[in-house]
Amino acid sequence: QVQLVESGGGLVQAGGSLRLSCAASGLTFSSYAMGWFRQAPGKEREFVAAISWSGSSTYYADSVKGRFTISRDNAKNMVYLQMNSLKPEDTAVYYCAARRFDPITVATTTRALDAWGQGTLVTVSS
Repeated sequence: QVQLVESGGGLVQAGGSLRLSCAASGLTFSSYAMGWFRQAPGKEREFVAAISWSGSSTYYADSVKGRFTISRDNAKNMVYLQMNSLKPEDTAVYYCAARRFDPITVATTTRALDAWGQGTLVTVSS
């Protein structure tokens, strides 16, 4: 079965950086669009960033544009989220997600995703 495992979360001061990783298994990775979503306490899960199966297209939430960068390595079945200039409002559990054949964009609902990771906590202190 499809398995997504996130890593790289932690505690960082405002202005700092973190790099999240997501290891995928049990799927033909290059057939899946990959994305990152996040969920802060008491809030709904929201889109953060996504990348097409080939890596040629990327999408970002307005709140992270210019600060976060999504990338993937199809040879290693990995997707990454480089997060710079972190703000306290970025504090959340970050989830890796996969969608077969169709793209993931800012308009994609969480129900449309085919697989989710267990999440990794990012805490940004002020």
